[in-house]
Amino acid sequence: MDLNFKSFGQGDPVIILHGLFGNLDNWQTFAKQLSEHFLVYIVDLRNHGRSPHAEEMNYRAAAEDLREFMESQWIYEASIIGHSMGGKTAMQFAFDYPDMLNRLTVVDIAPKAYRGGHETIFQAMLDLEPTQLESRTEAEEKLARTITDPSIRLFLLKNLSRNKDGGYDWKMNLPVLHRDYPHILSAVKGEPFTGPSLFIRGERSDYIQDADWPLIQTLFPQAELATVPGAGHWVHAEAPKVLLEEVSRFLSAS
Repeated sequence: MDLNFKSFGQGDPVIILHGLFGNLDNWQTFAKQLSEHFLVYIVDLRNHGRSPHAEEMNYRAAAEDLREFMESQWIYEASIIGHSMGGKTAMQFAFDYPDMLNRLTVVDIAPKAYRGGHETIFQAMLDLEPTQLESRTEAEEKLARTITDPSIRLFLLKNLSRNKDGGYDWKMNLPVLHRDYPHILSAVKGEPFTGPSLFIRGERSDYIQDADWPLIQTLFPQAELATVPGAGHWVHAEAPKVLLEEVSRFLSAS
């Protein structure tokens, strides 16, 4: 799959993977800062952003997309940073293609299965009927009926694309993401990745709990854990400076 991407800087390659409903723009500021010392790629995962829509959404397929992307860019080993769904994609890549991975950074997600929590967001987006919209303001007003957090609404609205003939469309492949949501929630599995690994969690987030650490250590024996004070799940938006320090330290270690 020909994934959409941007790149910055020069040096050893680092690839950043966004989370569910996201796109590469979510990590652009962080990528530019990291690119002072590395060649940084940010990519849209399948069914997100400007990357192709596909008929399935699961971690093995997303990991295969990443392998194809790396080979298309003549990258045969890279460090990978993944947030949330992107973190699970990065972990699956570590299991499936360990020889292509230098250092693994997983931001606020564990390899376990999750119970969900995006059902209301899915329903709000499915009910929006974007082709009938006249403005983004109208879209936000409709989303606000069920999504009370303005930051979440703003995040979702970044996925609306204006049509030339009027109205809007979702950039993401919403029907497939909704149908395959159970796969997105599922655990990632494979033979343990024995390379260097860093798991970063937000102090106010419950995505990586203390009880998850034995499983993480089983699958990633060299893993270390860092907790970012005051941050929730969106660590890169809430504490970008601390995250940059942690990631730079880890990637620069010999």
